Amino acid sequence: MALETDLEAIAAQREDLPAADDVHDAGEPIPIMDVFDASFVGEHTEFDSFDELVAASPSDAESAADLETVPHGEWDEFVAETTDFDDEEAFVFAARDHWVAKKLDLY
Repeated sequence: MALETDLEAIAAQREDLPAADDVHDAGEPIPIMDVFDASFVGEHTEFDSFDELVAASPSDAESAADLETVPHGEWDEFVAETTDFDDEEAFVFAARDHWVAKKLDLY
């Protein structure tokens, strides 16, 4: 199932949005656990955390820190089977939108 978010439409309804620089420094990396927080993972998977999700994948990965060791095709299939998303790309974009909405206090 592919979920769609309409972040731009929600943001357009708000007049008090902060400037991007006030929300996040463009030079700073965004920790993966901030993007795939427990709220997002719990809502869209059967797992309580992103570490649990990665550890349950058909690989030797035990946590998000090991995610890069999971073969891409294997991860795509696992995401399709265990989340509300058809593939990794949809999962990542939805998590990104969730993170942005949280940062902008749109929920």
